Amino acid sequence: MDTPGGEVVELDGTGVRVAVVAGGRRPRGVAGLLRAHLAASAGVPADDVELDEACPVCGLRHGSPSVRYPTTPSGGTWYADAATAGGVVVAAVGTRHPVGVGVEVVTPEPSPVLDAAALHPDERARLDALDPGSRPLVRAQLWARKAALLRAVGHLDVLEPARIALSVPGDDDGEARVRRGVPEVGPGWAELRILDLDVPGRVAASVALLPRR
Repeated sequence: MDTPGGEVVELDGTGVRVAVVAGGRRPRGVAGLLRAHLAASAGVPADDVELDEACPVCGLRHGSPSVRYPTTPSGGTWYADAATAGGVVVAAVGTRHPVGVGVEVVTPEPSPVLDAAALHPDERARLDALDPGSRPLVRAQLWARKAALLRAVGHLDVLEPARIALSVPGDDDGEARVRRGVPEVGPGWAELRILDLDVPGRVAASVALLPRR
């Protein structure tokens, strides 16, 4: 049976298992790692894993893939997602929550256009108040948190990332809190979790966990 390689950890109290592969240990790219990680977690051959990357609403490839096979022993759903940046691949799988993965490279020169599109004005103001030397890592972690959230949610036209304000890394304990949500999503923000990961290199990564659908 295939194994994902790299480091595999379970996020406390979530049932989500995360595999992190960096550098030369990267096996078969993002899709290969996700299939191997899901197969090892579910106890099935990787060749039997069936993922559908088409959005069930619009058919485009965005958001986390749907797992067609395997299912849990009781016939329940597996949730899975993976992302890569800066030579680091992160894959997350579990059976309790829809998941999304965000991975971002720490860059010294941010894009004002990307900041305006991804970050809430409150987040940008908090970044501006930080020491310049710490801003690149904090900004990348914020971007990773937003990317993980968007991938977990999938198709939702009203979910513009700049309308959502999360707590800024350094102001929390590595688990983002929603400061300002969007009313169109409803009351589920209280159950949303976005957890930062410790990954190698100048890379930031997060996993978002949605309430069970």
